[in-house]
Amino acid sequence: MERIEIVLKNIKKIRKFKNITQLDIAIKLNISQNAYSKVELGNTLISLNLLFKIADILGQDINELLLTDKIIKQKNW
Repeated sequence: MERIEIVLKNIKKIRKFKNITQLDIAIKLNISQNAYSKVELGNTLISLNLLFKIADILGQDINELLLTDKIIKQKNW
């Protein structure tokens, strides 16, 4: 699995764990829910700036979005 796929998978896991909707994040990013969905699905490129903003919205350190499944399971996300 490529690193970006891991990051996007972790964003989705953390978002769902925290009961945050795609619309919630899209509103905070000032983009449409459809545009955010494309980011989360990997259908559009994600900039480093956007990645930092998403991490901030999720209340996560950017490094936590890079964690592998093994570490994620330990965190119970």
